[in-house]
Amino acid sequence: MAALEESFPRGGTRKIHKPEKAFQQSVEQDNLFDISTEEGSTKRKKSQKGPAKTKKLKIEKRESSKSAREKFEILSVESLCEGMRILGCVKEVNELELVISLPNGLQGFVQVTEICDAYTKKLNEQVTQEQPLTDLLHLPELFSPGMLVRCVVSSLGITDRGKKSVKLSLNPKNVNRVLSAESLKPGMLLTGTVSSLEDHGYLVDIGVDGTRAFLPLLKAQEYIRQKNKGAKLKVGQYLNCVVEKVKGNGGVVSLSVGHSEVSTAIATEEQSWTLNNLLPGLVVKAQVQKVTPFGLTLNFLTFFTGVVDFMHLDPKKAGTYFSNQAVRACILCVHPRTRVVRLSLRPIFLQPGRPLTRLSCQNLGTVLDDVPVQGFFKKAGATFRLKDGVLAYARLSHLSDSKNVFNPEAFKPGNTHKCRIIDYSQMDELALLSLRTSIIEAQYLRYHDIEPGAVVKGIVLTIKSYGMLVKVGEQMRGLVPPMHLADILMKNPEKKYHIGDEVKCRVLLCDPEAKKLMMTLKKTLVESKLPVITCYADAKPGLQTHGFIIRVKDYGCIVKFYNNVQGLVPKHELSTEYIPDPERVFYTGQVVKVAVLNCEPSKERMLLSFKLSSDPEPKKEPAGHSQKKGKAINIGQLVDVKVLEKTKDGLEVAVLPHNIRAFLPTSHLSDHVANGPLLHHWLQAGDILHRVLCLSQSEGHVLLCRKPALVSTVEGGQDPKNFSEIHPGMLLIGFVKSIKDYGVFIQFPSGLSGLAPKAIMSDKFVTSTSDHFVEGQTVAAKVTNVDEEKQRMLLSLRLSDCALGDLATTSLLLLSQCLEELQGVRSLMSNRDSVLIQTLAEMTPGMFLDLVVQEVLEDGSVVFSGGPVPDLVLRASRYHRAGQEVESGQKKKVVILNVDLLKLEVHVSLHQDLVNRKAKKLRKGSEHQAIVQHLEKSFAIASLVETGHLAAFSLTSHLNDTFRFDSEKLQVGQGVSLTLKTTEPGVTGLLLAVEGPAAKRTMRPTRKDSETVDEDEEVDPALTVGTVKKHTLSIGDMVTGTVKSIKPTHVVVTLEDGIIGCIHASHILDDVPEGISPTTKLKVGKTVTARVIGGRDMKTFKFLPISHPRFVRTIPELSVRPSELEDGRTALNTHSVSPVEKIKQYQAGQTVTCFLKKYNVVKKWLEVEIAPDIRGRIPLLLTSLSFKVLKHPDKKFRVGQALRASVVGPDSSKAFLCLSLIGPHKLEEGEVAMGRVVKVTPNEGLTVSFPFGKIGTVSIFHVSDSYSETPLEDFVPQKVVRCYILSTADSVLTLSLRSSRTNPETKSKVEDPEINSIQDIKEGQLLRGYVGSIQPHGVFFRLGPSVVGLARYSHVSQHSPSKKALYNKHLPEGKLLTARVLRLNHQKNLVELSFLPGDTGKPDLLSASLEGPLPKQEERKTEAEERDQKGEKKNQKRNEKKNQKGQEEVELPSKEKQQPQKPQAQKRGGRERGWADKEEAEFTSVFLQEKQTKPAEVPRLQLSSGFAWNVGLDSLTPALPPLAESSDSEEDEKPHQATKKKSKKERELEKQKAEKELSRIEEALMDPGRQPESADDFDRLVLSSPNSSILWLQYMAFHLQATEIEKARAVAERALKTISFREEQEKLNVWVALLNLENMYGSQESLTKVFERAVQYNEPLKVFLHLADIYAKSEKFQEAGELYNRMLKRFRQEKAVWIKYGAFLLRRSQAGASHRVLQRALECLPSKEHVDVIAKFAQLEFQLGDAERAKAIFENTLSTYPKRTDVWSVYIDMTIKHGSQKAVRDIFERVIHLSLAPKRMKFFFKRYLDYEKQHGTEKDVQAVKAKALEYVEAKSSVLED
Repeated sequence: MAALEESFPRGGTRKIHKPEKAFQQSVEQDNLFDISTEEGSTKRKKSQKGPAKTKKLKIEKRESSKSAREKFEILSVESLCEGMRILGCVKEVNELELVISLPNGLQGFVQVTEICDAYTKKLNEQVTQEQPLTDLLHLPELFSPGMLVRCVVSSLGITDRGKKSVKLSLNPKNVNRVLSAESLKPGMLLTGTVSSLEDHGYLVDIGVDGTRAFLPLLKAQEYIRQKNKGAKLKVGQYLNCVVEKVKGNGGVVSLSVGHSEVSTAIATEEQSWTLNNLLPGLVVKAQVQKVTPFGLTLNFLTFFTGVVDFMHLDPKKAGTYFSNQAVRACILCVHPRTRVVRLSLRPIFLQPGRPLTRLSCQNLGTVLDDVPVQGFFKKAGATFRLKDGVLAYARLSHLSDSKNVFNPEAFKPGNTHKCRIIDYSQMDELALLSLRTSIIEAQYLRYHDIEPGAVVKGIVLTIKSYGMLVKVGEQMRGLVPPMHLADILMKNPEKKYHIGDEVKCRVLLCDPEAKKLMMTLKKTLVESKLPVITCYADAKPGLQTHGFIIRVKDYGCIVKFYNNVQGLVPKHELSTEYIPDPERVFYTGQVVKVAVLNCEPSKERMLLSFKLSSDPEPKKEPAGHSQKKGKAINIGQLVDVKVLEKTKDGLEVAVLPHNIRAFLPTSHLSDHVANGPLLHHWLQAGDILHRVLCLSQSEGHVLLCRKPALVSTVEGGQDPKNFSEIHPGMLLIGFVKSIKDYGVFIQFPSGLSGLAPKAIMSDKFVTSTSDHFVEGQTVAAKVTNVDEEKQRMLLSLRLSDCALGDLATTSLLLLSQCLEELQGVRSLMSNRDSVLIQTLAEMTPGMFLDLVVQEVLEDGSVVFSGGPVPDLVLRASRYHRAGQEVESGQKKKVVILNVDLLKLEVHVSLHQDLVNRKAKKLRKGSEHQAIVQHLEKSFAIASLVETGHLAAFSLTSHLNDTFRFDSEKLQVGQGVSLTLKTTEPGVTGLLLAVEGPAAKRTMRPTRKDSETVDEDEEVDPALTVGTVKKHTLSIGDMVTGTVKSIKPTHVVVTLEDGIIGCIHASHILDDVPEGISPTTKLKVGKTVTARVIGGRDMKTFKFLPISHPRFVRTIPELSVRPSELEDGRTALNTHSVSPVEKIKQYQAGQTVTCFLKKYNVVKKWLEVEIAPDIRGRIPLLLTSLSFKVLKHPDKKFRVGQALRASVVGPDSSKAFLCLSLIGPHKLEEGEVAMGRVVKVTPNEGLTVSFPFGKIGTVSIFHVSDSYSETPLEDFVPQKVVRCYILSTADSVLTLSLRSSRTNPETKSKVEDPEINSIQDIKEGQLLRGYVGSIQPHGVFFRLGPSVVGLARYSHVSQHSPSKKALYNKHLPEGKLLTARVLRLNHQKNLVELSFLPGDTGKPDLLSASLEGPLPKQEERKTEAEERDQKGEKKNQKRNEKKNQKGQEEVELPSKEKQQPQKPQAQKRGGRERGWADKEEAEFTSVFLQEKQTKPAEVPRLQLSSGFAWNVGLDSLTPALPPLAESSDSEEDEKPHQATKKKSKKERELEKQKAEKELSRIEEALMDPGRQPESADDFDRLVLSSPNSSILWLQYMAFHLQATEIEKARAVAERALKTISFREEQEKLNVWVALLNLENMYGSQESLTKVFERAVQYNEPLKVFLHLADIYAKSEKFQEAGELYNRMLKRFRQEKAVWIKYGAFLLRRSQAGASHRVLQRALECLPSKEHVDVIAKFAQLEFQLGDAERAKAIFENTLSTYPKRTDVWSVYIDMTIKHGSQKAVRDIFERVIHLSLAPKRMKFFFKRYLDYEKQHGTEKDVQAVKAKALEYVEAKSSVLED
C-alpha cells in the first residue's frame, strides 16, 4: 500500500502553486499533449537511466522512480497479461465468436464456449443431438455491437499469420473469480449470465463459488419489456445486475436489473472493495491528485490511486482538470501483478448498462496526406492530429512496413506522415490509422468495399479440395470454388496455380457481415467486356452478358451471374436446333453468353436465351472495297447464287441480285464428303442455289459455302464473331481447312480458326492425320484452350468430347440429309435431255427388272443387258450372283440395290430373298436382323432377313465419325441389327434405319484362301496401303527410311517415294536376349538404314523371287541386323519352296528364338514367328510346368517378346512349326508333362490328353498319395494336370498324378504306397484299397492298378448275414476300406485279406443286427488279444480327420430328416454286449455318431409287427439316462466274465428285454404331451417342424440352462439356415433371440456383428426396435439412448420410432426430454401424422408421466381437431383408466354435444350409456337415455324443416 501511496499521493494534503498556474496557461494554448517541453525531455532522460539502477532497490523506490511518461504509457498487447480483468465493448458478433474492442485501440476475441457454463452445456447438447435446440439462442441474438462487457484475458497467442491475438472470456466464473461469497454486499454492481429459467424468476450465474444468485420475475419485468422486446430471458443472456439482498453469509443473493438501479450504481467504501477484487466497469467517486501532460492520477475509494491516460479524459473538459477536483470515473482495467488501476473519465462509461452509441467513423478507408504527429509512445504507438482537430491513433505495428525499417526519430511531434484510416476504436472513440505502404496502396480495405462483379488481384494462399484461398487484402481472403478455377473443370489445379502466385479474379459474391467472399478465375468471365448483372434490376431485356451454368435439367439450363442472381434458359431457347437431351450438350460450370429475354425483379425471376441475335453494331466496310455500299456482302450473310461455270475445284457463281462474282468449292457443296463431287458433276451453268453462306472475302474475292450444318449454325447465332466470345468448353461447327502431320486446322463461319492436335483429334489412335479427315469436311469441335493474346485456340475433335446428342438421332439425321441430297441430284438429272440419264434418275433401290445375262467376268461378277435403255450398264457382283450358275443369254429377274449416279452404273442382285420379297407389315421402332447388301461411302443398304425389304442406314453417327479400322469396317454379306425409323419406302425406295450396337454384328462365313494364311490371320492395315506402289528395289539393295509404326513382331518403314517396307523382329538384332522385344529398340520417326532381303506378295503372303513379274508390287522385307548390313547374303524366297518343305529344315529338339505374336484364347496356343516366312505355335501345355502360368499366360508372356523354344516337330496340317518352352516334348518314361483331363471314369480313373494327340490313363490308385472315399471328385474335363509317365509300352501312356512322382523334391508323405505287383506286398501288412466286386466265395478287393486280393466271407465280418445281397448293399464297388494281408501265394499271384476288426482295428463292416451265428469263442479271444491300443488310436485319428469335412457329429440333417421317428439311443450308439470291452464300446459309439452313412446302408431290425427300425439292437441302451452313467462300474470290475457265463437262454431273455425296452421308448416318443429332455429330442422336433421358431428358441434355452453358450449360438445359426426364407417373422424371432443371447453372454463386439447381420437380412426398423427394447430391459440405458439417436437419423419419417423413444424417456422419468422429442417429431414427420403422434404421446403421458400434462395435450389437440373421433375415443379410455368419474362425465358431455355424423354420435352415446351402467346409478343411466332421445328429436326436426 505504501508504494501505491507514494506513487499516487492522496489529494488535499499539499498545495501545488507554480505548476498549477503553468498548467492553467497551457490550457489556454490547448497544449496539454505537447511533449516537446523541457520537463518532458528531462523525464525521458530519467526514465532511460531508471531501469539500470532500479534492479537492486526496494519496491517503493522503483515505483517512485518511474517517470510520469512510463506511468501513463498506454496499453499495448505486451502490457496485457493472463488473468487481467478489463472492460471491453462488443465490436462484431459472429456465429462462433465475439470481437471485442478494448481500451487504447486494442482488440480481443471471445469464443462461443467462453460465455458461461450453462450456455456451453446447451451447445454440447445440441451437438450430440445433431438437431438445433429451440431454446438456445445464437450469439447474434445474445449480444449486439456497442454492449459493454467485463472480460478477463484468458490467453495471449500468436496466430498462423504471425499476428498477436488476445483471447478473452466473459464467463462469470473467470471474471468474478476474485469475489467470494462473504465479500458480496448490497449495492454491488456485478455482471452475470442467465443460467436457467425457474417458476418465479431466473437463476443467474455470477461466478461466485458457493453463491446462488436469483433474479425475481418482478425485478426483471422492466428490463424484459424495454431491452428484450418482451421476450423471456434465455440461457446465456448477459446482464448487468445490482445486488439487492444478501442472505446466509452470501449463500443466496437477490438481484435487480432495473435501469435506474444499474445506471446509478456506484462502488462505495461500505462495499469493501480491495485491489484484489476491483472489477472493471465499476463507477467510483474520485479526486484528481496530479495533472501531467500525459494524463491524470486519481485518488478513489479513500485508499486507492489510479491513472487516466489522455485517451480517456472527458473530451469536453480536457485541459481544465486541476488537483483535488472531484470527478466520477469508471474502472477500465486492473493489472493483476502490478496492481495498476486504469480509469476513464468519459461520460459514456459513467452510466453502467448503457451501450456505446458511436460504433464507426464515416471516412473509414480514406487516405490522408501530411498528418502531423501529436505524441509518440515507444511501446504502444503514436497519436496524430487530424484536419478537424480530432485525435487519431496508430499502433506500433502500423507505423512502418516492418520492424527492421522502423525509425522512432520520424515520429517527433510535428512531423507529418501519409496514412490511411483503417478502423475505429469504440472504447476510445478514436480513428485507428496505418502508415504501412501495403495498406495505403491496397485496393480494398474491408469486405464492405468489395462490389460483386469487380475484378480484384490476389495472392494464392492454399489449394484445397473445396477450392483455392486467395488473399485479397490485409485481413481479407476469398474462396475460388473448384468449379471456378478455370473455364473447364480442373483435375489438378496445383499444376497450374502455385502458392504465392498473383491471380486476377472476379468477385461472384461478397457478404461483409459473414466475411464471405466468393470469386471466379474463369478467364472468360474475368476478361469479359460485356456488362455484368449483379441484381435483377440490372437485367434489361435484350442485354447480352456472360454467365455460367450451375444446373442442367431436362427442361433447360440455369445460368448464374454475380451476387447470386440467376435465370433460366428454357429448352426451346438452348439452340436454333432442337436439343432432346440438354445434359449431353451442356455441363455444369460451362461459361455461356446469354441474352436476357425478360426479368421480374420483384419475383427474382429471369428468362434467358442462348440464341443471340447478330451483333448490334453494323459491320464496317472492308478497306478498299470497290463495290458500292448496299451491294457489299457481309461475312456470315446468306445469299442466293447462280452457277456461271464449273472449274476443276468448284463452281464460279454470281451472287444475286447484284451479280457479284464468288467461288463455291466442291467440298463446300455438302456436309457429306461423297456428295460434293456428285453435286459438282450434275450442277450446270444457269442453276440457282439458295441459302448459300458467305465465308470470307479478301480483295474482292468472295468464298462461299453451302454446307447445311454451317448455314444453320450461323442462322441460330451460335457462331462466335470474335475471339473474346470464345471460351473453353464451347462446341462449334466448322470445317477442315488444312491437314498437317501434327493435327488439322479447323475454320469457323466467322473466319476464326483453331488447331486440333493429333493427340485429341480422335478417340482412336491416329497414325496419319490424313486417314481421319479430308480437307473441307464438316466437323464439330470443342474448344479446350484459348490464348487470347496470340489469338489462338486448341480444339478437340474426339467423339467423346463433341457429342451432338443421341447417337441414333444424329445417325438418322445424317442419313436423311444424304438421301435428300441424292434426290436433289436425281432431280438435276431428270432435267437433262439424255434418255439414259433420265431413266437412271427414275431408278430407285428395290425395283425389280427382268434382264438377260451378257457375260460372266473373271472375278465372278455378271454383266446384264436388256434394261429399259440400251446403253445402261447393270452388274451383279460375285456375292450378288448368289452362287447361281449363269450363262450368256439366260434371263434373270433381279432387284436394284443402288444406282451409281457418277459412273452411271446400276448394282443389282440375284439373291432369291431379295427378288422374292415378302409382304409383311413392319412396325416403326422394331428391331430386325439384316444382311449388308451394298456399301456406299457414308451409308449402307441392307436387306431385312424376315422380309427381304431394303433399308438404308448411316455408317456414321457423327460428323467427325469418319475413320474406321479395318476390323470395324462393314463388309457385304455381314449381319447387322437394325432399328426401323420408317415403315414405308419413300421416294428413295429405301426404308430408313439405325444400326444397333456393333456387338450384334455377325460375320458371313469366309472361304479359306491359300494354305499359308491361317483362318485367324490378321494383316497389318499399314502394309496394305502400300500395295499399289511399284518399286524398283531388288534383293541386297541398301535403303533408308523412317519408322512409321511399330507392331509387336514387325516394324513398318516408309522408304523414298512413299514405298512401305517391313522389318521383322528377327532381323533387328544379331543376338536376341530372351524376354526382350526387339521392335521396341526402334522408335517412330527414327531414320534407319536397311538391306532388302525379300519381297512379300500381298495376295498370297509368299516371298517372291526377284525374277517374278509381280516382285515390283511386293512389300520389301528389310533387315537392320548389323551382320546382314555388312554382307547381305540373306534372301527370302518361299515361292518355289512350299512352306511345308521350308519348315522341314528344323530338327526336333533344336532350339530356336521366336517372337510372340498373340495368345489364341480359343485354340489355347501361343502364336509365334521365327522368321518373316516361318511361323510356329506353342500349345499352352508346353509353355510351363507351373499351374499359375497356365492359368494366366497373358501375365507371363508379352506380345512381341523373344522366347527360346525347342522344336517338337512340324504340324502336318498347316505350315507351322510346333514348339515347346519346357524342353523337347518326348513323353518318355520318367518324364513329367502337363496334360488335360478329357474323361473321368468312375471307380477306374482318368483319361488325359497331351498336345499332338497323345493319350494317357491314370488309375484311381495313382491320383493321389493318399486314397480318399471319392478320389475323382475334384477332376472335371479340361482340368490341367501334372503327370508323371510310368510306362509308354502301349499306345496309351500309363500315368501317375501322385505328388511323390510329379514333385519328388517336396518329399510329401506317402500314406498309401504304390502297389504295382504282388512283390510290393508283405504278409501282415495293413493296406487300404477299394472294393472290387462281391463273389460267391468272398469279396474281391483292389489294392493296386493290377493287384486284387480276396477276403473270404468269414474274414469280412463277425456277423454272417443270411442274405448275400446285404454284402452288395454295404460293400458297394469303389468303397474305401482297410485290410490286413493274411497270406500271400506268389506262384498263383493270390493275396488273402481280412477286414475283421481284430485284424484292422476298424469297426466291423456289418452291424450285429444282421442275424447269424456268432464266431467261435476262441477266435474272439485271439481277436481281443491282437487288438492293441496303438492301432485303435491310429484309427481314431483317421476318423477324426475325415470328419472335419462333414461335421456330422454336430448335426446330421439329411439323415435325420429321413428318419424323424428314430429313437435317441441310436445316436449314442453304445454297445452293451458283454464280450466287448469298455474302450471298444466307447470307440464304437464315437464311430456311430460320426460315420453314419446313407439310410440305405443301415441294417434294419425285423420285428414281428413288420415295423422296421433303422437301428441295431446292440446299439440300444437299456434306459434313457446317458451312456456314461449306465454301467461303467460293472464294466470296470468284470470286463470278460459276463460274456463267458451267459447261456443261450439268458441271451434270449436279454433280447426280449431289449425289445420291451424298445417298445417303451417308442410309446414314450409317440406321446404328444411329452417334453423334450435332450439335444436329440430337440433335433427330432426341429426336423419335424423346421420353420417353428418356438422350437428353435426352446432348443437354445435348453443349451443355455446348461451354460453351453457356443452350442446355443450354433443352434441359432442352424435355425437361420433351416427356416424357410418366406417365414420372415419366424426368422426375426431367432435373430431377436440371438441378439438377446449376445447381449447377456457375448461381448459388445459380438453383439454389434450379429446386429449388423440382422439388419441386412430383416427389415432394419424392426431389428433396431428390438435391440432398443433389449437394451432397455437389461438396463443398458446409455446404449439404448445412443441407438435411438441413430434410429432418429435413419428413420426420421417413421412415427413408431419417435413414439418408442418418447416412451423410453418417460420410463426413465425424463419428461422434459420426452417433450422435446415430441417437438422434433412434429418437425420431421408429415403433417398428416401429427394428430396420431400427439395422441400417442398423450397416452404415454397418462401411463408413464404427468396425467395433467396428458390432459392438456389432448385438450389442445381436440381444440384444433374437434371432429377427430378417434382422439376423443382414446381420451375417454385414458380418462376412465386414470381420471376421476367427474372428469369422464365432463368429456362425455362435451362429446355428445358435438355436431358429428349420426353414426359416430350413436357410438359415443352407446359408450356413455355403457359407462353409466357400469359406474353410475339408474338415474344417471336414464339421464343419458334422455339426452340421446333429445338428440334424435332435434335431428329429425332439422330434417323435416
